[in-house]
Amino acid sequence: MSLDVLRDRAVEELTIEEAAEELEALAGEIAHHDGLYHGKDAPEISDGDYDALRRRNDAIEGRFPDLVRDDSPTRKVGARPASGFKTVRHSVPMLSLGNAFADEDVTDFLVRIRRFLGLGDDDAVNVVAEPKIDGLAVSIRYENGRYVRAATRGDGQTGEDITANVATMGDVPEVLDAEDVPDVIEVRGEIYLRRDDFFTLNETREAAGEPHFANPRNAAAGSLRQLDVEVTKTRPLKLFTYAWGEASSLPAQTHHGMLEAFGRWGLPVNPEIALCNGAQELLERYQAIGEMRAGLPYDIDGVVYKVDRLDWQGRLGFVSRAPRWAIAHKFPAEQAQTVLNDIRIQVGRTGSLTPVAILEPVTVGGVVVQNATLHNQEEIARKDVRIGDTVVVQRAGDVIPQVVRPILEKRPADAVAYEFPETCPVCGSHAVRELNPKTGKPDAARRCTGGLICPAQAVERLRHFVSRLAFDIEGLGDKQITFFWEQELIRNPVDIFDLEKNAGDRIAEFEGWGELSMRNLYAAIEERRTIGFDRFINALGIRHVGETTARLLARNYGAFEAFRDAMVSAEIGQGEAWETLNNIDGIGTTVAEAIVDFFNEPHNLDIVDGLAERLTIETVEQVAATSPVSGKTVVFTGSLEKMTRQESKARAESLGAKVAGTVSARTDIVVAGPGAGTKLKKAQELGVTVMTETEWLAHIGS
Repeated sequence: MSLDVLRDRAVEELTIEEAAEELEALAGEIAHHDGLYHGKDAPEISDGDYDALRRRNDAIEGRFPDLVRDDSPTRKVGARPASGFKTVRHSVPMLSLGNAFADEDVTDFLVRIRRFLGLGDDDAVNVVAEPKIDGLAVSIRYENGRYVRAATRGDGQTGEDITANVATMGDVPEVLDAEDVPDVIEVRGEIYLRRDDFFTLNETREAAGEPHFANPRNAAAGSLRQLDVEVTKTRPLKLFTYAWGEASSLPAQTHHGMLEAFGRWGLPVNPEIALCNGAQELLERYQAIGEMRAGLPYDIDGVVYKVDRLDWQGRLGFVSRAPRWAIAHKFPAEQAQTVLNDIRIQVGRTGSLTPVAILEPVTVGGVVVQNATLHNQEEIARKDVRIGDTVVVQRAGDVIPQVVRPILEKRPADAVAYEFPETCPVCGSHAVRELNPKTGKPDAARRCTGGLICPAQAVERLRHFVSRLAFDIEGLGDKQITFFWEQELIRNPVDIFDLEKNAGDRIAEFEGWGELSMRNLYAAIEERRTIGFDRFINALGIRHVGETTARLLARNYGAFEAFRDAMVSAEIGQGEAWETLNNIDGIGTTVAEAIVDFFNEPHNLDIVDGLAERLTIETVEQVAATSPVSGKTVVFTGSLEKMTRQESKARAESLGAKVAGTVSARTDIVVAGPGAGTKLKKAQELGVTVMTETEWLAHIGS
C-alpha cells in the first residue's frame, strides 16, 4: 500500500506490515525535511506539516512499539551544526516536544501525567500554557549575571556557537541585575522576526536583487546564522524566553515562577502565558490564543503546555527526544487548491512503491507545496485521483502534505483513471502485493521483488547508513551517494571506508568536485571511523530497529563483539542467546526475529564484519556508572505502591540499570511488590536477589 493511502487510514486499522512500511517512509521524509529546516533554513514544508509527520509516526509507534526505528522522527532533534560555526556542547540537552492536534490528545496528556505520578482524580495539576513561537531555538548562558555565550539547538546535544550574533540583539541583556540570579544559568527561548519586519526585509532583498525568505522563521534563522555579524546586526531580531538548561540554583519551585523571575531579570517573556488547571482551562486558553493568532505581530503555530511544579517535571523526566511533562498543541490544518500534474512512483529502501503527487506549486499557510503523498494504490482508486485534476491539498493534522480529494466539477474531459504499475520503475522487476499471513489478504503496499539487484533499494540503504542518526558523514548525502553508486565506487557500506583507497585522486576530476572537496570528504569519512555502538546498530538498517531500539541493544550488550556473537549464535524461539535478546524490555518478538534474521544472512554478516575490521566501535557509555545498579538487570513484578511501574522503570534506566520483562539466570535483582507470582517464584528458584519496593528505593538512594 502506498504511503498516502496508509496515512488516510486510522492507525488502528493498520497491519504490522503496513505500519512498518509507513514508519520507514515517514523516517525518510522527516530526515529530508530535518536537513532543509535545521541545516539549511530552507524548509519545503511548514513547521505544522513537519510536526504532522511526527504526529502520525508517534501514533503508529504507540500502537506498534516493537517497530520503532533507529531513524524514527520521534527520536531525534534538530540537525547537525553547520560547518561554518564553532560547536558548543549543551551541558543539558535541548530536546523537542511531543505534539497534540485534538482536544482528546490534551486530555490524554494529563491522564498520562496522573498515571505516571500516581495521582488521584482530585489532585490538582497546574499547567503553564504559552504560545508556541515559530522561530529558532537558542540557549543563552550567563555566568555571575553576565552574558557569556549563545548557541543554537543543533542536534539537541551540540549546537552552533552564535555568541557574537546574539550579542547584537537589543532583546538580550548583557547583564542580569537581580539578587536571585544564579551564578550560572542557561536561559532558553525562541528568536523570531515580527511579521512587519519580515515583509520589510523581503522588500529590501527584492530591491537588491536577492531572493525572498519563505517565511519569518526562515528569515530569523538565516539572519541569526550569518558568519558576518554585521549582517545580523542589521536584522531586527526579537527574543522570547521560556525555559532553562544548566542552572547552579533556581529561584522558584514552579515553571510559572521561573518565568516571572526571567521577567524580573530583564529577559523578554511572552505576555500571553497563563497558568491553567485541568484540561478544560487549557482548551479554553488554546481557543483564546487561536482567536488572537492573526492579530499577533509574530507567527505562532500552537500552544505549549508544561507541568508547573518543577519537582513533578523532575519525576516525569524524558522519553526519547521529548519531556513527558510538556506537549505542543498545534493549530489545525490549512487547505488550498492546485492542479495535479503527474503521479510518480518512488521505490523505498525495502522495495515498497509509493506514489507521489507532483503538483502545480501552491502556497498553503505560507509555505510552497509542490509534492504530496498519495499513499498507495488503493487510496488512489478510493479517491479517484487523476492526472490533470484540480485537487484540494491539506497540511497538518497527522499527515504530511496530502491530496484530500479531487474537485470533480473541474476535472478535464480527457482525464483517465490512474493505473498503478506492476513493475518496478527503477529495475523493471515484478512488483507484487504480498499475502498477509495474519489476514489472508494482500498487503496494501506493492513491493519490488528485485531485492539486492534493485539500485533504488541499495541506494536507499546506503543513504540510511550515512544519515544523521547513523554515521552522519559530512558531505556524503543523498546526492553524493547516488553519484558514487552510478560511478560504481560505492555499492555497499564497506566501500565508503575504502573509497580513498579505491578511488584515489579520481574524485577531484569529477564535475562539481575538486581537490579541496575531495580531501574534505576523505577527512569526513576518516572522522567517522570511530562510532558509538548504538549509532553503528542504527546504521545497519535492520528492519524494525530504530534509534531507540539500537540504544536498548547497545546498553544491554555493552560492546559490539558481544552483540555480534550473541546474534550469530541466536536461534529464533530457543536457546540462551534468544532468551536474552527477547527478554530485553522494549524489544519484543517481532524485533528480535528481525535482528536474528539479519545476522543469519551471510551477505549481511560479511558487511558487518567488513565494517568492524575498518572501524572502532565504541562500547556504550554507561549511564550513572557510579550507581549501585549500573549494569544490573532488574525485573519489577507485583504491585508498586510508592512509584508507578512506568516511573520505576524510568528511574532504574536513568541509573544505568537494564530493565527486563522476565526473570532468567542473568537477572540480578527482582523488585517484588504485593501480588508477585511466577516471576518471584522463579527468582527464588534461581537464587536471584529479591527486594521489596522499600528496599529497592533504599538501595538506589531514593
